[in-house]
Amino acid sequence: MTPAYLERAALYYLERYGASAEMLRRVLRRRVETRCRLRGEAPDDFSEMVEAVVARALGAGLVDDAAFAAAKVRSLRRRGGSARAIGAKLAAKGVDRETVGAVLAEQEDGSEDEAAFAYARRRRLGPFRQPSARAAARERDLAAMARAGFALSLARRVVDADPEEDDLAAR
Repeated sequence: MTPAYLERAALYYLERYGASAEMLRRVLRRRVETRCRLRGEAPDDFSEMVEAVVARALGAGLVDDAAFAAAKVRSLRRRGGSARAIGAKLAAKGVDRETVGAVLAEQEDGSEDEAAFAYARRRRLGPFRQPSARAAARERDLAAMARAGFALSLARRVVDADPEEDDLAAR
């Protein structure tokens, strides 16, 4: 296990995936643990080497948590992700709360409403449901929106939206 091996592993991973610093750290630790298990070595002996490789990747600009978070927020917003769900996903990826909050605040101009409508369209909730089944499924639709992390007032506005509105078709 050499620093060159870890750098090659990091570059290979970063060529294929966008990643936060913590995600890269986890991947390299798994590589070290797998290799050490095969050779009977202690993985803790290589933790400084892993940190050095992550620091070099950060210094070279190969890993940028803010750019990763911004790209992930845009992607998840298009799919209908709420701010709460996006924050949880980015936290699981190792992005700190301040970065997540800054990126969400930067892109917050009406995007929660657009994301809620995108989520409803994707899941065929509210105005995107068959008109005959819409009234009977209202409570279920509201519950689905709430589980997705949308505020109840926003969920009501989306589920109760008129399917004939021109504004709805544009979203």
